[in-house]
Amino acid sequence: MFKSGFVTIIGRPNVGKSTLMNNIIGEKISIMSDKPQTTRNKITTVYTDEEAQIIFIDTPGIHKPKNQLGKFMNTEVDSALEEMDVLIMITDEFNKVGPGDEFIIEKIRNINAKKILVINKVDLFDKDAALRIADEFSKYNVFDDILPISALNNVGVESLLKLIIKYLKPGPMYFPSDYITDRPERFIVAEIIREKALLYLEDEVPHGIAVEIEEMKKRKNRDLVDIRANILCEKKSHKSIIIGKEGRKIKGIGKSAREDIERLLGSQVNLQLFVKISENWRDNSFLLRNLGYDKK
Repeated sequence: MFKSGFVTIIGRPNVGKSTLMNNIIGEKISIMSDKPQTTRNKITTVYTDEEAQIIFIDTPGIHKPKNQLGKFMNTEVDSALEEMDVLIMITDEFNKVGPGDEFIIEKIRNINAKKILVINKVDLFDKDAALRIADEFSKYNVFDDILPISALNNVGVESLLKLIIKYLKPGPMYFPSDYITDRPERFIVAEIIREKALLYLEDEVPHGIAVEIEEMKKRKNRDLVDIRANILCEKKSHKSIIIGKEGRKIKGIGKSAREDIERLLGSQVNLQLFVKISENWRDNSFLLRNLGYDKK
């Protein structure tokens, strides 16, 4: 009997939520980096096989907000916790049980859904560490199952999928079998550019950048898409860092982004990047709405 259901993925920043979801889907939908708060929006993806259809909801890392953007990110998490069949909380050896984890645990304690704790990045530490983490979290009596995995290296991911399907109820196929995400290409393109910027930039810059797609248009009678995008930053000094000496960093960001965007779109891309200063954009409601970070 075919099963279907909704699965929300939550956790502290940088534990591998997006890596896990991309691995399961087989496409890069959520961007990844080693910087906290990489994911800013709630992102829905769909996994379908012969047994089931799983609608995954990837969420921003739960954190203490310092601006309007941070508040929006936590609101995205709250909305993702409203209706689901299975909840996955991800942690790892580098995030020992602390106030952040306890906050999440209490937040999800009374949610009516099956709860799975996923201990990620097990390839980076020994089995004793995984057992210790499992023992620490099991004391809270919240989780139905605890599973060690490595999302990046595909260790234990198949077991996680089987466990999720076991918990799902018989249901319809909500989306066509080839459907992957609810996010439009324009959104994914902006996220790819932001991901490459995160990879290239200094630690003090990434939280203060956003990407705005000004134009995305396919040329007539040509397998070529013209994309014009702005990288927004908050300070003049940040603009200099993003551009780099003799424009090397912005060129590197553009080259790397273009390669991924061409794979996404299946066509050649003419990508033009510009850097604009927009002071305090993370507290600017008008800009946040235009960038898709405020739904009011």
